[in-house]
Amino acid sequence: MSVAVESKALMPPDITARKRKQLIVCLTAYTTPIARLVDRHCDVVLVGDSVGMVLHGLPSTLGVTLDMMIMHGKAVRRGLERALMVVDMPFGSYEEGREQAFRNAARLMAETGCAAVKLEGGEAMAETIRFLTGRGIPVMAHVGLTPQSVNVFGGYKVQGRGEDGDGILRDAVAVAEAGAFALVLEKVAEPLARRITAEVTIPTIGIGASAACDGQILVVDDILGMFTGFRPKFVKRYAELGLAADAAIAAYAADVREGRFPAAEHLYADLSKAGEVA
Repeated sequence: MSVAVESKALMPPDITARKRKQLIVCLTAYTTPIARLVDRHCDVVLVGDSVGMVLHGLPSTLGVTLDMMIMHGKAVRRGLERALMVVDMPFGSYEEGREQAFRNAARLMAETGCAAVKLEGGEAMAETIRFLTGRGIPVMAHVGLTPQSVNVFGGYKVQGRGEDGDGILRDAVAVAEAGAFALVLEKVAEPLARRITAEVTIPTIGIGASAACDGQILVVDDILGMFTGFRPKFVKRYAELGLAADAAIAAYAADVREGRFPAAEHLYADLSKAGEVA
């Protein structure tokens, strides 16, 4: 299923059309420099509300605001040329009702330039998804472990083991029928994720789900190893930049304390003095 990377900007219908045809590569991004890096390799770039934990040091995603998502969305938009940009709707910005959801989703799209929004929830959100998509707002859905409901789940636990699997399947079918163009399955037991992928008509994007999903997404800071000591089971580390950065900062601090930095090559000569060469 490996194919050449397309050069044109991708849109939600392009992602939907890849169901069972081409695996979908997705990563998060929160800044312009990272967006420029991932744009060359990814089909979907998600400005996730995980930014609250990754960049702002929050204990969960619940403290993320719409203004924060807009700020980071604008930054990511500046770094993208090809990948489809999706922005998370933060907790409290859409659950009240479909009119609230439309108002805030429209603001996200207008101010960030994103092509779609993502919201969490299954059957309970189906009416909202249908309302948004019917008014020109493409929606990526998200079921299974939904981090904005972490207090209800009692932690970041695997979903879909035992009897609750049928409920997650109903959630997946409901959001697909409501018009979502793709579906994130987070921390869902592998057999259930495989079954959902086979039964729904839209692409599934796994994060701790199944290799049978139509695509995969991870937090970019996780795959780069920016956090030393934090290693979820579903994450594969492709680099250890956190350790490298720690070593570099330690070397800089040692050079400053020992008087080795700055050296002569880091200083500027006074060119007003005759015969002086920079």
